[in-house]
Formats: sequence, structure tokens, C-alpha cells
Amino acid sequence: MNESPPLGIPPEDWAVTPVSVRVALLALLPLLPLVAENQRLQEQVTHLQVRVADLEARLAQHSGNSSKPPSSDPPGAPPRSAKRHHGRQPGGQPDHVGASRDPAPADQITETILLRPDRCPDCGVDLAACPLDPTDPVCHQVWELPVIRPTVTAYHCHRITCPGCATPVRADLPPDVPRGAFGPGVAAAIALLHTDYRLSLREIPRLLRQFFHLPISVGATTQLYHTVGAAAAAPYAAVEAVVRQQDANLDETSWPQGTLPLWLWTMVTAVATLFRIGRRNRATLTAMIGADFGGIITSDRLRVYASQPHERWQICWAHLRREFVAFYERDGPVGDWAATALIQIDLMFLLWHGVRAGGLSREAFQASMTGIQTAFHALLIQGKDVPWEKARGFSRDLANHETALWTFVREDGIEPTNNAAERALRPAVLWRKGCFGTQTATGSQAVERLLTIRATCRQQGLDPLEYLTALVRAQWAGTPPPSLFVGA
Repeated sequence: MNESPPLGIPPEDWAVTPVSVRVALLALLPLLPLVAENQRLQEQVTHLQVRVADLEARLAQHSGNSSKPPSSDPPGAPPRSAKRHHGRQPGGQPDHVGASRDPAPADQITETILLRPDRCPDCGVDLAACPLDPTDPVCHQVWELPVIRPTVTAYHCHRITCPGCATPVRADLPPDVPRGAFGPGVAAAIALLHTDYRLSLREIPRLLRQFFHLPISVGATTQLYHTVGAAAAAPYAAVEAVVRQQDANLDETSWPQGTLPLWLWTMVTAVATLFRIGRRNRATLTAMIGADFGGIITSDRLRVYASQPHERWQICWAHLRREFVAFYERDGPVGDWAATALIQIDLMFLLWHGVRAGGLSREAFQASMTGIQTAFHALLIQGKDVPWEKARGFSRDLANHETALWTFVREDGIEPTNNAAERALRPAVLWRKGCFGTQTATGSQAVERLLTIRATCRQQGLDPLEYLTALVRAQWAGTPPPSLFVGA
């Protein structure tokens, strides 16, 4: 056989190759492209299998196994009612003490109508002349809304011509009289109806006309709303100063401003709650907590929070548990690994609830947590080798931030979840779904200020409507604003 050697085989090697081997090699040469193609297809199938598994896991996400809100749950998501009611039937429980309305005191009764029977239903005797027992009547009180009409105060500013120099002099309005057509109570009501009750600035004039017979336009409503937002600058700054001195729960949710994809952040402490609208980045976080914040923050694993010292950061375990649930729903080693982790997490929460209820001392809790921390450390090491890259990356990230997992064990008064921040954001999320965010920076500023005042008033036991009314009155009179902090 004098054929040329196949490409890549030196002629001297080909010359000493047995004829039978040459024949076999020449016969296999046409199949080599097919072998390479088969290998390529196998690699593509493996890649697509991983991608399909990831997409299926993403489709299976719901509020129970991810950070998605319950409002985004698909129809096939597991029901949450069993967890919410802790196995009890809905409605009032057997040991529940019912609520009752106290009778209105005598000085609040608008009208009293005395009713007496006319005739005996048994024998027909006329009862008109019979005396009444003043200690016996059954009092039935009916509460009704009156027809509400606004009070209108007319200020007649007279003009007098000076007899000395013939100059016409017009009387000035007193300093505390609004220069517009509406008083501070109207402005405060508009701010609260928009912020707390989530009515649009177009719906509020209709409500004020229908229920309170107050004629007001959409333009005047919007102007008064922004007036309250401007007046809230000082109390907002006061809340900023207070929360930066305390441990806090933090969270954020999307809040578009026109075409800008901004976020509404919240910072919840024991005495006050701060809101801020900005980018979802470290600059906004720093602007919110301050450059020299020395407290402990509790949050999810958003990367910007990791910029804080890990010994002053608590990662939310409620978020972590949902992520482990997602891993648990996969078959094989990943599911088994996550199942073991969920056992440790549930045991940790059981101990924590014992501390909060007062049945377990803090010292006993810390001693019991030692074994859980050791077991979880081993699980993080094991997770770096499980056969799914997402789970491996999750384990590596937690291992890098492991100190921040157990801050609530080391530091007294720190919660293992940021549920307080999530609860604070919930009304704002519902508001955003109806208003779709804001259009201008001025609107965003009013939102963050008024949400701050609304939440802090409730924490301080203040009536938001009364506070906002006093705030606007002080703004128009040029006097210091009322304090948001009781006893300050």
C-alpha cells in the first residue's frame, strides 16, 4: 500500500505501520467528524439539562421558597393559610375575648328619646298614666354620621384712609391665618388620605366633596400635598438623627420615579422608622444610615449590606430559610443537604421563640446554639461540593459572611430576621401598586417624608392627622415644628 499517510502521522511512522492497522485507520477516518459532532451534541445536551433545571427551579419560585412577595405567587403556589393560622381554624378562637363597644357617655349623647309602652299586650290596659321606673330602661344607642360641612371663616380686611397723610391703609391678615383658601386640617387630611389610605390625588377631591362638602380642585389638592411634604423637612431630619444611633432592620422595594428605576428603602428601629428613595446601591445605604453608623443592621443578603462590618450585620434567617426550601425541592444530594440545613434552622427558630416568650434564658439559648452553629458550619463546607452550581455559590457566599449569621446570638436585643422592615414596607408596596411610583424628585421627597412621619407617629403613640395638622399650622405661623418624639 503506497497511499499517503493520514494528516498528522509522519511518513516514517506510517511506513512501519502494519497493513491491517493502516486499513482500519483509513476506514475510521470518515467517522472522525461524526465522533466530534457526537461529543459536541453530548456537551450541548448536558448544558441544556442544567439550563432546564434552573428554569424549572425559577418557575417553581414563590413566596415560600424565595424572596418574592406573596402578591406575586402563581395560582399553583402552596397555600399559606396553614402556616398563618398555625393549624387553627379561621375566625375567633374558643379562648378569644370578644371586643365590645363601650356605651357613649352622657355628655356625648346628641339626643335622648324616651319610649314607653302604650298598652299591655296581655290584657289591653292603657298604660299612659302609669309612672316610669327611672332605673329600669334598656338603653339602645344608635351611632350615625352627621352631614359634615366645613367651617368657613371670612376675614374682612377693611381699608381706612389715614387722616394725616391721606394714605389708604388695608388691614393685614393675622400671622396664623392661611394665605390660601384652605386650613392646615385640610392639608393634613389630604396628606394622610394619599399616604396612609392610598387614595390618588384625583380621588381625594371627589371624596372631600362627597363626604365633607368641601369644594377643592385637583390642582389645589396637589399643591397642599406638596406643602405638607415641604413642612415635613425638619421632623424628617430629626428621625434621621435618631435612627442613626440605634440598631435597625433594613429592607427595600422598587419605587419608580418617572423612567428612573429607583427603590424605596426603610430603616426600622425601636422608636422610629425612616424611609428614603434612591438607587439600589451603597451610596443610598450610606446616605440613609450615615457614614459613621455604629449600630447593628439586620437585612437580607443584598450585596450593598455586605459593605458593613460583619460583626455589626445580621443576615435575615427568614430569607435564608426560604432559599433552603428552594434547594430542598430538588431531588438528590442537593435536596438531602438542604433538608439537613432546614432541620438546624427550624431548631434555631424554636430556641429563639423560647427566648422571646421568656421560657428560655439568654445564657441557655447561647449554650444551645453552639451545637447548631457547629453543625451549620459543616453544612456550609459540604454545600461547596453539592452537584449544583447555584447551591455551591450560595454556600460559598454564606461561608464568607458566616460571622453575620450569628450576630443575634452574640448581641442581646438583635432579631434574627428583618421582618420589622418588611412589615413597614408592606403599606408602601400596596400604595405603589396603585400609584406606580412618583413622577418627580419633589414627589419622591414628599413620599419618603410622609411615610416616615406616618410610621413614626404610630410607634410614638401619636395621631398622624393631629400631628400633621399641628406641623402645617406651625409652618404657616413660622414657629418651630412639633416634636415627633414623646417627652423630647
